[in-house]
Amino acid sequence: MQIVCLDLEGVLVPEIWIEFSKRTGIPELSRTTRDEPDYDKLMRFRLDLLEKKKLGLADIQAVIAGMGPMPGARAFLDELRTKFQVVILSDTFYEFARPLMAQLGEPTLFCHRLEVDDAGFVRGYRLRMPDQKRAAVNAFRALNFQVIAAGDSYNDTAMLGAAHAGIFFRPPEGILAQFPQYPVVREYAALRAAIGEASARI
Repeated sequence: MQIVCLDLEGVLVPEIWIEFSKRTGIPELSRTTRDEPDYDKLMRFRLDLLEKKKLGLADIQAVIAGMGPMPGARAFLDELRTKFQVVILSDTFYEFARPLMAQLGEPTLFCHRLEVDDAGFVRGYRLRMPDQKRAAVNAFRALNFQVIAAGDSYNDTAMLGAAHAGIFFRPPEGILAQFPQYPVVREYAALRAAIGEASARI
C-alpha cells in the first residue's frame, strides 16, 4: 500500500503570507519557511507584526478569499487521487486553509490552529504536534504504508527524509544546495512522473 504526502503552500496553492504581504504592502510578511528554517521564530515575527499593524484574522481571510490553487494544481491532484491515497501535510492553519481545500476538492489536510481573541486578533498558534510532517510520515510507515512525499521548503525536509521517497517541487536555490539528495521537479507533469517512478521503485 502506498500513500502520497504533499505540502500545501508552494506546491498546490500560492504562499498565503506572500500574497497577504502584497495586498497589505508590508514586505516583511513575505518571509516564509523558504527563508526561515525556525518555524516558531517565523510565526512569532509574523504575530508581532500583525499586532503592530492592527491586522486581524478577518484581514487575512479576506485575502485568502480572493486566492485559488496554482494553475494546474486541481487537475494534478484529481488525477493523483485516482491512483494513490493522498494526504496534505502543511504548517498552515485550518482557519486559513478551509476555502482553499474546497477549491481543491476537499483533500485530507493535517495542519495547525490559530488562537484568536474575541476581537478577532491572532494572539498565538497551537501546533497539532511538534514536527508534525515527519511524525505523520512515520505513523503512516508504522501502518505499513510506503510513503512518497513532495514539498518545497525547509519545513518539508524532515518529511522528505522520513518518506521512502522524497521529491522537491519548485524549491528555492538556497535549499537545493543544502539538500542535494532529493530530485527536483518544477512542473506538475514532472511531479506526476517522479511520483510514478518512485512508486515503481520502492
